[in-house]
Amino acid sequence: MHGPVWVGWLLVLLGAAAGAYCLVRARSGPAAQRGEARGEGLMALGMAAMAWPVAPPSWSPWLFTAVFGAAGLWALAHRHLHHAVGALAMAYMALAMVVPASQQAGHTGQMGQMGQLGQAGGTGPMAHAGPGGVPLLTGLLLVYFTGYVLAAGVRLVPAAGAGAGDVAAGGPVPVAGAGVLPACRVAMGIGMLAMLLAL
Repeated sequence: MHGPVWVGWLLVLLGAAAGAYCLVRARSGPAAQRGEARGEGLMALGMAAMAWPVAPPSWSPWLFTAVFGAAGLWALAHRHLHHAVGALAMAYMALAMVVPASQQAGHTGQMGQMGQLGQAGGTGPMAHAGPGGVPLLTGLLLVYFTGYVLAAGVRLVPAAGAGAGDVAAGGPVPVAGAGVLPACRVAMGIGMLAMLLAL
């Protein structure tokens, strides 16, 4: 990823906090939400690992590609479309960040120096000197996650007039923490946008 190191640390904190909450929710939440909470938690922890702004082993991008690719295919097979898009987007980012670095390995002169500067100044395991990925695919993923964040964020806002009056009138009683899991999804969507923009 490009950008300052503190952005990487913020993404690590965001992913770790969302992942921990979702995994706790998977143990104690309603049965209908446990599977979704597990998937969200594992994805958030993976996002935190991928954004880690410390020099990793050289094989870690390939590991991320394999793990997220398998998770995306599993989610696709189980018809969890959003999880599939998220996991495959993570695999794409890992692959896009490692391919330019391997292509620049044989270059000398100014390009080699730029690659060394990019490795030293980037954030995250797959820091690189030049932009990676296919611009059209990156743009489509940016559009998807922007739409997802906006739609999920709007659903978090309570409807006008809803609240204590509905409960007093015999409406459904809100479950404690029911809005936190969707808020974690919004936060992770924002994290995906940040990672795609830094690609």
